[in-house]
Amino acid sequence: MSSHTSMGEEQRKPLLKRHYYENCPGCKVDQEKEVAQGVPFRHLFNIWIIVLSTALPISSLFPFLYFMVRDFHIAKREEDIGSYAGYVGSAFMLGRALTSLLWGIVADRYGRKPVMVIGVIVVIIFNTLFGLSVNFWMAIATRFLLGSLNGSLGPMKAYATEVVREEYQAIGLSTVSASWGIGLIIGPALGGYLAQPAEKYPHIFPKGSIWDKFPYFLPSLCISVLACGVLIACIWLPETLHNHKDTDESPDDSYEALENATSAIDEDKKPQESEGRHLITNENLLLNWPLMSSIIIYCVFSLHDIAYQEVFSLWAVSPRRLGGMSFSTDDVGNVLAISGFSLLIFQLTLYPIVERAFGPVNTARISGVLAIPLLQSYPFIAMLSGFTLYLVINIASVLKSLMSVTITTGLFILQNRAVEQHQRGAANGISMTGMSLFKAIGPAGGGAVFSWSQKRLDAAFLPGTNMVFFILNVIEGLGVLMLFRPFLRVKKQSTGRQ
Repeated sequence: MSSHTSMGEEQRKPLLKRHYYENCPGCKVDQEKEVAQGVPFRHLFNIWIIVLSTALPISSLFPFLYFMVRDFHIAKREEDIGSYAGYVGSAFMLGRALTSLLWGIVADRYGRKPVMVIGVIVVIIFNTLFGLSVNFWMAIATRFLLGSLNGSLGPMKAYATEVVREEYQAIGLSTVSASWGIGLIIGPALGGYLAQPAEKYPHIFPKGSIWDKFPYFLPSLCISVLACGVLIACIWLPETLHNHKDTDESPDDSYEALENATSAIDEDKKPQESEGRHLITNENLLLNWPLMSSIIIYCVFSLHDIAYQEVFSLWAVSPRRLGGMSFSTDDVGNVLAISGFSLLIFQLTLYPIVERAFGPVNTARISGVLAIPLLQSYPFIAMLSGFTLYLVINIASVLKSLMSVTITTGLFILQNRAVEQHQRGAANGISMTGMSLFKAIGPAGGGAVFSWSQKRLDAAFLPGTNMVFFILNVIEGLGVLMLFRPFLRVKKQSTGRQ
């Protein structure tokens, strides 16, 4: 077997060398990968920090959004604040949904690195301006521009598979997923700790200073400062796109094209199989039901998760007379920070074990079923007080976060297993667009339902916030049902696990 493998490697090596071009950045990366040894920690770190800088601004506003909208004085009644907060929360995702495919085309034509650099610059500019918003419409505009002009996440998924050797592509994709999930948890924690600093830390941020005039500027500024550091790191970021299209090679010259060329002479591959792979390249991914079913389910759970994140923060800081917990932004930050730390430990230690034991589909099903009674208990948790309230809501938040990331990570695995390696860039683009559309609906819908629920405190059926958590559970239940046949089809794996 070892001699057989070495013969295949020797055959691949000359062919790849014949495809190297002196001024092609993609070829330079491929040459480096050929001689690289061990886990590519430098590339994984670059992927981590770029995705983190993109994810942090998305949900960092949720803990203080209620107070920000209140200070804009646009809501006539306190019960209407949630509706306006939902519009601000949706603006980012709406912008991203409209431009995700465009940024993917730009990345394929001009390179991954320019799109990632532009995305980081956009975070620096428009995330800072959002913190300086003086009215509701400025907040809407800056969030929309932040989402529409930052298209780096989709190309990052392709980049994560191109910049590392084939045996480390799974780690690269997992780094994207893990950094994204952590950013969506740590972002709100930063927003909770750093909002309204003149009130929380008057000895550091005195009254009458810029921090008092713009009480929500500090969390945005800190994220933008981090993005500045990421921008400097991008100077040494290698480009993976091949630029020698005017050659005798296929116009679609890329790392995947080179990989397909090498497989054509592998002793284990027949010529007919190689031809079949090239035919698959032109296949419409929309007809790949294992892929599309997993993307649709991913969109449903994404809608639930973004709506939950907004509703949780609004519910936590709203007054007790309206069914909330009267938490401060610090309290919300503490809860989300604990959840984020637990999520990090879970992803690095327990999830791989659970996934190997049960498979991504079964773990997602179990998590979805368990999340429903947990979420419906939230209104009753709000009836507690003191340390008991703080302890129970932290436990509930940690469990909900772990269940959510288990579901989304499992679906992410299914999406990448449903297509060949050379199709994953396009598949991730479709997934990104659909997820963004659903996440654009989530905050606006969640804010509107939350506002409506606070106006029916005396209703006979599901009074107050019982209704908003019930509706979230309806979406969760729909997603769980879709995880079963006949809707979900899973590409068969050699292990037989689902």
